[in-house]
Amino acid sequence: MPTLPIPVFVALLLAFAFLRLCFDQRRLTTLGLLLALCAVQSMIIALAQHYMVAGLRYVQPVTAAAVPPVAWLAYNFTAVRPAARTDLLHGLVPLLALSALVVAPTFLDVILPAAFVGYGIAILVQALHGSDAQPQVPLGHGNAPSWIWLMIGVALIGSALSDVLIVLAQAMGRTDAQGWIITVFSVGNLFLIGLFALSPYLRTERPEIPESAGRSEEPDSELWNRLQVLIATRKPYLDPNLTLAQLARKLRVPAKSLSAAINRSTGQNVSRFVNEERIRHAQSLLLSGETVTEAMLASGFNTKSNFNREFLRVVGRSPSDWLKSARAANVDGRLRHPTSVTQKMAPRE
Repeated sequence: MPTLPIPVFVALLLAFAFLRLCFDQRRLTTLGLLLALCAVQSMIIALAQHYMVAGLRYVQPVTAAAVPPVAWLAYNFTAVRPAARTDLLHGLVPLLALSALVVAPTFLDVILPAAFVGYGIAILVQALHGSDAQPQVPLGHGNAPSWIWLMIGVALIGSALSDVLIVLAQAMGRTDAQGWIITVFSVGNLFLIGLFALSPYLRTERPEIPESAGRSEEPDSELWNRLQVLIATRKPYLDPNLTLAQLARKLRVPAKSLSAAINRSTGQNVSRFVNEERIRHAQSLLLSGETVTEAMLASGFNTKSNFNREFLRVVGRSPSDWLKSARAANVDGRLRHPTSVTQKMAPRE
């Protein structure tokens, strides 16, 4: 009776996720490419390890070497910046694996773990900087994308552990453990990477336009004043897909300069600053008779959970509780919770 090994099952799931992502996005993204690569790699493992298909054992390390750089590029293209020509240099990693396979196969035991660990650490270090280091991510997502990328980085490092364990198993004469090691660590982490890549928190609506490099020499107080004028007149925070990069382009300053100015002026990151403006707007709508859902959607929030969490953080109580209290106190339109962000967060000299 035919059996369906775990790697085949994982490959089919990831392939379905890839097709679903392409259908939703209407284009092939680097996240989709990462999903497809994980699906292909899982199928190659199944064919090479379980069905003993001749020749695929030589393909497996080359395709495996492509996973870490594609994950790194997916992080950059969806969270940090658009693609650049220099990104083609990451293609040297699978080429290096192919060269080692032809010339000195033993070097693969060093190249593959080094690639997974190196790129995994790179993603961890970048993601630890938080949402302000991800200017292409919608600000409404908060720190969720950072946490997801942290888990992808950990999964990459975990995949490297499988290569180390296989070498140790061979050295100890436990070749029977190799199949379980590959299934649990290699295929398991491929599945985790693909699963995390499918998260809606990592998707961008459209590619961002490259921003100017360097830092703005404009004093924080002047940039803060221009930001307040922009917020008051154009209300960019009402766009649920607003990103730090878009906000910086409206002010014609680099994203890093705007992020640093907001941080120094308010003591918080850009995401929290924007969400406070959204909460103030939602409060005014609630007082005017809008329902909680209507106020949420009209204020730039996409999900009820995020809206309730941010409302509780900013105001100190749920939207319904605050509204009851405001009505009981006969609030006549002047918001008391919180005080104006402009007043509460004057720039520090």
